[in-house]
Amino acid sequence: MSDIIRRDPRAEWIARNRLHPLHAAMQVAQTSWMGPNGVIRKNPHAIGFIGPNGIKRIDRSGAQQGGGQKRTAAAAAVQLPLHLVEQPAFYIAVVPDMVGGRLSAHDKDLLGLAHKLAADGGAVLAVVFGEHKESAFDTAGVDRLLQIDGEAFDGYAPEQRVLALSAVESQLAPRHWLLPDSRTGGGELGRRLAAKLGERPATRVWQVADGQCIGRAGAGQQDLARKAPRLILAAAECAEPVGDTRHEVRPLALESQIAHSLPRIEDLGAVAVDPALIPMAEAEFILSGGNGVKDWQQFHQAAQILGATEGASRVAVDDGFMPRDRQVGATGTWVTARVYLAVGISGAIQHLQGIGACDKVVAVNMDPGCDMIKRADLSVIGDSAQILQALMDKVSAYRQGGARDAA
Repeated sequence: MSDIIRRDPRAEWIARNRLHPLHAAMQVAQTSWMGPNGVIRKNPHAIGFIGPNGIKRIDRSGAQQGGGQKRTAAAAAVQLPLHLVEQPAFYIAVVPDMVGGRLSAHDKDLLGLAHKLAADGGAVLAVVFGEHKESAFDTAGVDRLLQIDGEAFDGYAPEQRVLALSAVESQLAPRHWLLPDSRTGGGELGRRLAAKLGERPATRVWQVADGQCIGRAGAGQQDLARKAPRLILAAAECAEPVGDTRHEVRPLALESQIAHSLPRIEDLGAVAVDPALIPMAEAEFILSGGNGVKDWQQFHQAAQILGATEGASRVAVDDGFMPRDRQVGATGTWVTARVYLAVGISGAIQHLQGIGACDKVVAVNMDPGCDMIKRADLSVIGDSAQILQALMDKVSAYRQGGARDAA
C-alpha cells in the first residue's frame, strides 16, 4: 500500500461547514494531548455535551468518557435544576390563552416575562380554565397552577371568567396580572379584567425592565414607555421563554366560591369557516406545497380533507401552481400558524424567515439534509404523494369511526 497521504476535499468541506448534518461526526474527539515540551494540553471546547435545551453541560463523574454511546446516555440522564418557591412573597398571575388546550409560543413568552418579574422571591401563578392537554408546565416556568373548571367557563364566557379572576384577586392579590394581547381571547379578557379591577392596563407591551414597560402604539410605528402597572397585556416575544429550570407546578385552589351572574352573552358555538377563505396571516393550520409536490390535485384534496389553509413556496408560485397571494416567506406572507405542514419545500432562507413564528413545523421531503428538515419539529422522509394519501386515509378513517361512535 502506498504511503502517500490522500486528502478528502469533501470531508474537509463538511468539517468546516457547521450547518452540514455530518459536521459533528467529522470533528476530532481528542480532548488532551502531549505538547512539544512534555506538558499535557487539554481542549476545553471538546469537554461536555449539549443538553436538551441547547445548554452545554459538563459531566465530571466520568460517565461520558470512552465513546458516543456513553455521552448520549449521560445527556439523556441530565435533568434541569428544580426551582422551588416554598413561601412566595408575592404572586405574578398569568392567564394564558391555552388555544387547543396547550401553551402557545405567546403563552410561553408571557411565562418567561412572569419569571423575570418574580425573580425577587415571588412565584408564577398560571390560571387555566377548563380541561387542558399541556404536560410541560414545569419547563415553561409555572410555580403554582390554579385550574378553574365548570360548564360556566366553557366556550366564550368572558363575563364569568372575569368573576373568577376577581376571586383570585381577592384571595391572592397578585403583584402583577399578565395576559397575552392576542386575538384569541387574552386581549379582550385583559381589558374586561382591567375595567373590573379599576386598573389602567399597559397594552401591546414588548419589554418590561427596571419597573418600566414599553408598548407599541401608532400602528406599530411608535413606542410608549410608562411605569409598569399591575395589569400588563403583553405582545408576542415580550421575553425569552423559560428553558434552563424546572418548576414545581404546585396546584392551588380557590378558598371562596366564585360569584355567578346572569350571562348577557350566549355562546352559540363555533361557526364553520372555509379554510380557503382564511387569510394566511391569521390561519392556524397551513398545508404548504413546494417544488416536491407533483400531484397538485391531490394536494388540494388533502387540504380540503385536513381542513387546512393552503400555502406555497415561491418556486410553486412562480411555476403557476398556486396564486401569488398564497406565497409564504419574507417575499410573500409572514405566517404565525400553530401547525405548518411543509410538503416538498427545501427551505430557502426567505421561506424559513416567513415561518419563524409558527409553533410546530412538520416537514415532508425526500432530502433528509435540506434546511426545512433541520427547522422542522417533526420530519417525514419519503414520497410526498404517498405520505399525503396515507394521511388522508388516516383522517377519513378517524372521522368515520367518530361518526359511528356518535350514532
